[in-house]
Amino acid sequence: MHPPHSPTRSADPAAAASTGPLAQGREFVWTNADFSRVQALIYQRAGISLHDGKHAMVYSRLSRRLRETGHTSFHDYLGWLETHDGPEWQEFINALTTNLTAFFREQHHFEIFSAHLRTRPSGPWHVWCNAASTGEEPYSIVMTAHESLGASASFKLTASDIDSRVLATAAEGIYRLDSVKGLSQERMQRFFLRGKASNAGLARVKPELRRAIDFLSVNLIRDDWPFREPFDVVFCRNVMIYFDGPTQRRVLERIHRVLKPGGMLFVGHAENFSESRDLFTLRGKTVYERR
Repeated sequence: MHPPHSPTRSADPAAAASTGPLAQGREFVWTNADFSRVQALIYQRAGISLHDGKHAMVYSRLSRRLRETGHTSFHDYLGWLETHDGPEWQEFINALTTNLTAFFREQHHFEIFSAHLRTRPSGPWHVWCNAASTGEEPYSIVMTAHESLGASASFKLTASDIDSRVLATAAEGIYRLDSVKGLSQERMQRFFLRGKASNAGLARVKPELRRAIDFLSVNLIRDDWPFREPFDVVFCRNVMIYFDGPTQRRVLERIHRVLKPGGMLFVGHAENFSESRDLFTLRGKTVYERR
């Protein structure tokens, strides 16, 4: 991602010129200048580095926002956004964030997490999952805690996301059966209620799982994290891949501040923070310990 003060521009003036919707089969005019503005705005607001191959994705997702807000061009919509500080900013961020998730994704993390929990069976444990998405990861974390510590142990999970829409889905804890089909029959019986009649084909997490989680909106690049107590463990998986190097470093420094010494940080399979050895020591496959 190019920082906001140096947006990417095409070297070819013709390529940078407006392209009519009929020529592209598109509803709205979409130019390189529009894309550069989107790159700058999402970087400023969410730290997300949109690379130049995301034109089609951005056009598709933000076209819905133009229809919703009644704008007839990206130029007008983005200009309006820049001069207003209202709820549309959250919709803009929601539209451009990607939420790929599944129950017990990257299984080896949950095995390491379970072993770590058993070092202090009675707790208390205070854990943060900062890419909660639609809830599969937070509920996997709490299921692991219940299996490792028992349902009565002192365990609390803070689950956050920048996308308010997926966070609302996570808080509901209702899933289609095909999205939980990878779970064992034992876990299904222990942690889920199957829907009947009009709710057939759905499963809801049991209240004891939901009670262990506080859901809240947190923007990782803003320095207004609302936490008062340090965490024992932080799950920050497949988030940093959307940030450039300087933004990654700032976020890691803040995570370092809210983690207890010796606390564990779980990151995504494609993320490597060897350049931040002053903050974290590698302890396993994409698992770090706070120095």
